[in-house]
Amino acid sequence: MPSVTVRVPAKVNLVLSVGPRRPDGFHELATVFHTVSLFDEVVASPAEEVSVTIEGAQADSVPVDESNLAVQAARTLAAYAGVTTGARLLVRKGIPVAGGMAGGSADAAAALVACDALWGTGLGRAELSILGTRLGSDVSFGLVGGTALGTGRGERLTPAMVGGTFHWVLAIAESGLSTPEVYAELDRQRGKRAVAAPTVAPEVLAALRAGDAEALGAVLDNDLQPAACTLAPELEATLETGLGLGALGAVVSGSGPTCAFLVRDPEQALDVAMGLAAAEVSADVQRASGPVPGARVVT
Repeated sequence: MPSVTVRVPAKVNLVLSVGPRRPDGFHELATVFHTVSLFDEVVASPAEEVSVTIEGAQADSVPVDESNLAVQAARTLAAYAGVTTGARLLVRKGIPVAGGMAGGSADAAAALVACDALWGTGLGRAELSILGTRLGSDVSFGLVGGTALGTGRGERLTPAMVGGTFHWVLAIAESGLSTPEVYAELDRQRGKRAVAAPTVAPEVLAALRAGDAEALGAVLDNDLQPAACTLAPELEATLETGLGLGALGAVVSGSGPTCAFLVRDPEQALDVAMGLAAAEVSADVQRASGPVPGARVVT
């Protein structure tokens, strides 16, 4: 069959509560995932073997060998479904690389959907989600999108009700941060003190249900933010600048270094974006809205 194109969004962690380190090396999490309208596209074409090519911003920073999550996703699906052919994957990057917005996981989700359609394996989203969980904590969310509560290491998802559209300004750093290094810095900062079980405050879900941007802005929170700011001190100035421009709330997304600013409406998004660009506190500034659907085939 001809090639299949799948579009997949970035995510912001509205809340990321990090609990104790688990025996498997991961941390227990309670998080609220929220997709925003910043997208990658994955194009899958018939081929004898699985390979990947990257286009777009920061393309040189994305591996094209077996460590690429889209490649791993295609091979995992092929092994699971008994597919003996391959796929040539083209990834068009619009999500920041190593930016805390799950770009690699989004590409894996998109590759699962694209190769499922290309190969005609006919798996439902539930089966694809099981495969996604094997690949990474955020991959399953990339399949469904929207807004969801994530527990465990983030792979156990419960959809969250959202009463409207939220508007965001995203300040994208020049270089990324390593997720393992950010978690290691968090562990270092915590030392040997006891760590409570992770939780999401009821006020967060209530603000989402009500579509209340001001209330949501007041409860944005990320336990990884101090660690990310230690490793990239310039993030403090970025966050302060956005809040000084009138943003309702600010949070480092995931393990960073992308800073997400919640604003009232598209008009304020333009004002805050222009102010951040003028202040030159980040390499790029993008406007987005959410929630949006997860990985979907597009024409």
